[in-house]
Amino acid sequence: MITLETERLIIRQPTVKDAGAVADYYSRNRLFHKPWDPTRTEEFFTRSFWRKHIPDVLRENRQGRQLDLFIFKKERRDRVVGKITFSAIIRGAFHACLLGYALDADEEGKGLMTEALRSAIDHMFNAENLHRIMANYIVSNKRSATLLERLGFQVEGMAKEYLLIDGRWQDHILTSLTNTQWKDR
Repeated sequence: MITLETERLIIRQPTVKDAGAVADYYSRNRLFHKPWDPTRTEEFFTRSFWRKHIPDVLRENRQGRQLDLFIFKKERRDRVVGKITFSAIIRGAFHACLLGYALDADEEGKGLMTEALRSAIDHMFNAENLHRIMANYIVSNKRSATLLERLGFQVEGMAKEYLLIDGRWQDHILTSLTNTQWKDR
């Protein structure tokens, strides 16, 4: 079980015991995340969905295809305040993945996602030995643009109609961050 700790946060893989907290997080932020998320079923927002889905998530994590991390504040370890996903992890000649993230509406503007991502990226570069992390954002998402720039991601271009988000195909800015300390193990 991967657990990362920062000054204010615990960032870790979920357990089935977290099903209620995960459902609560997504329910609380349903409207806030809607412009940036794919269309969700009603079931997605329920404890029963997450109780069934978390074992699948952990299986994907064990198989090395993705890493799902939930963010908790140290003073409130039973309440999810964010999510980080490293997906489409590819090894071989690529050693890369895609990064996705989201934060609770009430926690924006406090530097929590910057803090969480610094720790999670450090883990992916050092412990997982990835060379490249790609993060793409909807053109209008200025907060993501600023966050990724702050973390050192470089803009590489734009992809037209890249992802089906909020019910329509949306253009995305493509960015990446490379591990300059990568070593072939």
